[in-house]
Amino acid sequence: MKRHEFLRELHKVSANRNYLEIGVNDGRSLTLSRVPSIAIDPAFKVVTELRCDVHLVKATSDDFFARDNPLGHLKGGRHPLRNLRRGRSPVGHWRRTTLDLSFIDGMHLFEYALRDFINVEKHSDWASVIVLDDMLPRNTDEAARDRHTDAWTGDVYKVTEVLNRYRPDLVTVLVDTKPTGQLVVFGADPGNTVLKDKYDEIMAEYLVEDPQKVPESILERTGAVPPQALLEAGFWGRLVKARNLGLGRAKGWEPLRRSLEQVGVSR
Repeated sequence: MKRHEFLRELHKVSANRNYLEIGVNDGRSLTLSRVPSIAIDPAFKVVTELRCDVHLVKATSDDFFARDNPLGHLKGGRHPLRNLRRGRSPVGHWRRTTLDLSFIDGMHLFEYALRDFINVEKHSDWASVIVLDDMLPRNTDEAARDRHTDAWTGDVYKVTEVLNRYRPDLVTVLVDTKPTGQLVVFGADPGNTVLKDKYDEIMAEYLVEDPQKVPESILERTGAVPPQALLEAGFWGRLVKARNLGLGRAKGWEPLRRSLEQVGVSR
């Protein structure tokens, strides 16, 4: 299954009420959204028809998340009556806005991808779904920090190891999509600051010059699940129901974690 096919199905099974995308390019992935969306890219060149209520942000993701109210668009206006006219709950105007589905496909360098995850997690919760693209490079040339190939993932694959090492509270699922795989992360905790606190330490260890030493497990896609296996897993309905009811982490997360363990996840 190709990555855009997987994303299309992920929109369906997650029943996301909103969507955030980092790295718009020509809009091929953004065109899959049918819900209020925010899309960030300092140099987007959208050539695909978009069919959602979207805020296109021409800025770097770091600058976007530094704003006072970056998710303001998802509230649907300053007054609850505007939300009603747009078919949204007026009550939601006063609630903290959290992201249901996020897709990170920005700059293909490890430090950017990690910062994007840190920023996205701040605006997510345990029932959010966060996807990172290009996590399974097919060779070391494709994984180089200095691009010299047509197809290029850069060294963002390192995010998987960092999350597994520093954030064992999360569940990460490597998905064997074509051409270069994706990582789906569950269990986001906006109050966790480990990655931010350890950022300099992580950079000192993981930022190395080319050629990159890509683990064999990444090149051979060891442990990556078939996309259909994740999409057809039985937990999605429970996740959506718990999210829509506003079920707290204390009640909702552990049952979801146990369900994910049956799918064949990275941890």
